[in-house]
Amino acid sequence: MRFTKMHGAGNDYVYINCFDEPTPADIPSTAIAISDRHTGVGGDGLVLIGPSEVADARMRMFNADGSESEMCGNAIRCVAKYVSDRGIARKPELKIETGRGILTMQLFTGAGGKVEQVTVNMGAPILESARIPTTLPGAPPTNAKLDVAGMSIDVTCVSMGNPHCVTFVDEVNDDWVLRVGPQIERHPAFPRRVNAEFIQVVSRDEFIMRVWERGSGETLACGTGACASAVAGVLTGRTNRTVTAHLRGGDLKLEWSASGDVFMTGPATEVFSGEWSAAGA
Repeated sequence: MRFTKMHGAGNDYVYINCFDEPTPADIPSTAIAISDRHTGVGGDGLVLIGPSEVADARMRMFNADGSESEMCGNAIRCVAKYVSDRGIARKPELKIETGRGILTMQLFTGAGGKVEQVTVNMGAPILESARIPTTLPGAPPTNAKLDVAGMSIDVTCVSMGNPHCVTFVDEVNDDWVLRVGPQIERHPAFPRRVNAEFIQVVSRDEFIMRVWERGSGETLACGTGACASAVAGVLTGRTNRTVTAHLRGGDLKLEWSASGDVFMTGPATEVFSGEWSAAGA
């Protein structure tokens, strides 16, 4: 099985071209095996790129623990790059089918006509508690009290097609991310688990972010998480509607537009391609 390793701001996945390759028989097991950084290719998960009846391509995304996620903002930029660079659909605007629905993106090319940056219309945030989903009250749950890790913290919950719990902190550090993050992910208030973002506001135009991703642990970036955090910043009065997120793997530009949609701009980078032995899955 041929694969390509790509990353968006350090959020790395293994991509399979299901236009040409057969879909793995056991996708969760394959995702776990191929994502292992010691015995596999290594990555935050597995992404399948395949045909769509309603868009230029379809993306299915599986976390490193084998669970399927609805959407990944960094991965979809890489899918757009792959689809364009490989000639599957080479045009300045692409539509990709995801678990969130059909998303539209603008492609920006560099040397050799290869895609370097992508702006994705991530759609409108989902703010109703039952649809995020969370049992915390509010539409949206803003500065809601969450008892976790032996303390009560204020959180703001947003869905970008997948659930996010955003906590604003004085300083983002390992204790928040590595100790509190896993406990938020599996807190009973989140019936489908949740991605946990920790945000240190620098100014009304920028913030520092680290994320504990549902099913993958800490990753260097999370596109949907950055979008959710930008929305949370506006909802809590901390940031403007256009903001730069500084993540461990790079920067993302975010805008919660007057139309209600969130736009995300960031890089898409191909690392290498190879062949995965079926015996390894």
